[in-house]
Amino acid sequence: MNTYLVGGAVRDRLLGRSPGDRDWVVVGSTPEDMLAQGFRAVGRDFPVFLHPHTHEEYALARTERKSGRGYRGFVVDADPTVTLQQDLQRRDFTINAIAADADGELVDPFGGAADIERRVLRHVSDAFAEDPVRILRAARFMARFAPLGFSVAPKTLALMQSMVAAGEVDHLVPERVWQELERALREPRPAAFVQTLRGCGALARILPEVDALYGVPQRPEYHPEIDTGVHTEMVCDMAAQLAPNDSLIGLAALLHDLGKALTPADELPRHIGHEHNGLPAVEAVCARLKVPAEHRELALLACREHLNVHRLGELRAASVHDLIARCDGFRKPARIAQLASVCEADKRGRLGCADTPYPEAGHLRRAHAAALAVDARAIVARGITGPAVGEQLRRARIAAIAAVCTSPD
Repeated sequence: MNTYLVGGAVRDRLLGRSPGDRDWVVVGSTPEDMLAQGFRAVGRDFPVFLHPHTHEEYALARTERKSGRGYRGFVVDADPTVTLQQDLQRRDFTINAIAADADGELVDPFGGAADIERRVLRHVSDAFAEDPVRILRAARFMARFAPLGFSVAPKTLALMQSMVAAGEVDHLVPERVWQELERALREPRPAAFVQTLRGCGALARILPEVDALYGVPQRPEYHPEIDTGVHTEMVCDMAAQLAPNDSLIGLAALLHDLGKALTPADELPRHIGHEHNGLPAVEAVCARLKVPAEHRELALLACREHLNVHRLGELRAASVHDLIARCDGFRKPARIAQLASVCEADKRGRLGCADTPYPEAGHLRRAHAAALAVDARAIVARGITGPAVGEQLRRARIAAIAAVCTSPD
């Protein structure tokens, strides 16, 4: 039995990045051998085991043969005669098809180390086309590695385009699409995820509501980048900068302007009411991809309220209070800071505006904190009961917001 470190841990070491989880491949073994050595079987579709002490994953070397459509349509062979090169050949990209032996020596039959040097994301073999999830993975890796200068190899992009044309992406299950999208939104350059999907034609099949934003003009005095799709990319990347590793804010940034794709042509480049027009589209994306409720709710709030936050300085204290209340910010206070971040990303995600101050974010957070500090128990202690408690609480919160918003600080 021979054991090799594989995949991301080897790739990240060559990139000079801190490695995450370590995965191992075992050549020349059987499930019975692994169990006899104290490993615990955890794989559902193929033989994967947890080490008895480190709890790291050890998978038997295997090959895969296409047996149907979609990413589950495979027959797996984990016979002890499967070689390390055969196992590496079934992997998606050359940069992930590198192994290291016990001495740290690389086994790199497909030139992954050279592609790391060249900053190229390249498929290992034409078997790439058998699994549509690999399109999503290519886009997600671009969201991670675009800041390092990576690009998709032209032949890989052409293969992805042929997969889309063949209808492979139409067989992706919603849960897997959401899993890859959610992970991409946590990466430093989520716009590269969107760009990669659009470049191969998959965006129109997976997120048609987002794809429809491209080519839709906006008023240049507010949006020097003009194109709504380009603006959405910029907002996603700004959200990743303001709230790293936060897919809640990332999804809200991605979906906040969906209503602009629905503006009648004779009204362009104005988008009157787009914040309300976009709500059904946000609902449709979240329903189709089975997005978690917390992500869906923030995305809807950001779509509906982002223009109100942008003009917060013009609102009366009562209107600010009601905005917070509409967002359920008194029961779920984290939402208001999240909304402020999405709106800041929207404002700064425009051509030439990356460093523009956005005082409305601080304004909203201070108003919210002041309103939260009002103690309902003090109202009850004055002998007020019933519906009058709520009325007095609202008045006290509005007064607190007014005091904070008129303060020179």
